[in-house]
Amino acid sequence: MELLVAMLDETDYLEALDIQKRLLLLRQQNKVPDIMLLLQHPPTLTLGTRENFANILMPEAELARQGVCIYKINRGGDVTYHGPGQIVGYPILNLNGHGKSVRVYVDKLEEIFIQLLRQEYSLTAGRDSKYTGVWVGGEKIAAIGCSVKRWVTMHGFAFNVNTDLNHFRWINPCGITDRGVTSLQKILGQPVDIEKTYRQVAEHFCLVFNCKPKLINLQKLQGILGVQNHE
Repeated sequence: MELLVAMLDETDYLEALDIQKRLLLLRQQNKVPDIMLLLQHPPTLTLGTRENFANILMPEAELARQGVCIYKINRGGDVTYHGPGQIVGYPILNLNGHGKSVRVYVDKLEEIFIQLLRQEYSLTAGRDSKYTGVWVGGEKIAAIGCSVKRWVTMHGFAFNVNTDLNHFRWINPCGITDRGVTSLQKILGQPVDIEKTYRQVAEHFCLVFNCKPKLINLQKLQGILGVQNHE
């Protein structure tokens, strides 16, 4: 099974959301194969379906002054931070080919980073019985938040690589107050080659989901989206 992987530059959140929605429709119609976007966002806060504005600790006026946007979206979960140095993945998968189970899908997303951290960085990471995501000790290194429509996925994961962890002070991440957050940079004590880590994410995603990656560039992605534009 083939997985198209589009590795993009820093992308505005709403622009990426629009791309996801268009790919979702195409995948539901079986006009494209499974595809995943890998990218970074400028500093952004998103609120999922279990939103609680009390978990945004910084006044909205101050966030706006710093150019931080807040968006309410249809993924699961509460408030999440996205920003530079964090690899965000948006898999658009038809779960009919991946077990047709949302629980299994989320478990597989977590497994990607458990395996990646062990095999690439000799780090022991795992799940938390109470909270979704991937944890090193008591600190979250990868957040999971997805939605499924007609068995096709959107939204996905956020992996802290060289993320500015000070920005998490703006929120109670995912509404969690009894756990911390971490990043590869914090754990290893130095910045990580994020381009290399993009490739590691794609590789381990395909190992867990038993598929073969086919890298595509922005031009190819735009061509795929053009199928929808001309209908």
